[in-house]
Amino acid sequence: MMESRARRGAKKRPAVFFDRDGTVIDDIGYLADPAGIAFYPGVPEALKRLQDSGYLLVVITNQSGIGRGFFSEETALTVNLTMLRMLQEEGVSLAAIYYCPHRPEDKCGCRKPELLMVQRAQADLSIDMSRSWMVGDTDKDVWTGMRSGLRPILVRTGKKEKGDLPADVKLCDTVVEAARFVLGEGGV
Repeated sequence: MMESRARRGAKKRPAVFFDRDGTVIDDIGYLADPAGIAFYPGVPEALKRLQDSGYLLVVITNQSGIGRGFFSEETALTVNLTMLRMLQEEGVSLAAIYYCPHRPEDKCGCRKPELLMVQRAQADLSIDMSRSWMVGDTDKDVWTGMRSGLRPILVRTGKKEKGDLPADVKLCDTVVEAARFVLGEGGV
């Protein structure tokens, strides 16, 4: 599923894909109340710097709480739109938010580490995958990035998972450090 404000037919641009819970916002588990949205320190500013440097910002998120019946798709949409509005207040414009509403046992093609959300974004937003990144807090995020041709960064926020991953996967403490790395500023 997708929420997008994209323009078709645009020149290919690089993007940074972000996981939502545990990467951009605190992972409180099955977030069903927009009041529970809490950005990690410095995240809106880091996203703004990436945006100002020409990157499209895309969120891809597994939201199995919908499939499990913990909350409705409308509730998930409300949370995403609230997060979008909060970022807009900081001058950040997400190109799109894609979410998978399925449970892991559904074996769908959109649940990370499967690639459908990334493929849809690539088609919808005309993304140059060779110049794009995936930032997330789990091995699923890293594998999604690697399998779709994105350069992956694992952040140590959220679940702090680093399963069986290649040794050369970039590790950063936060999205702020990941943004510095993407922008070539070093310091991480």
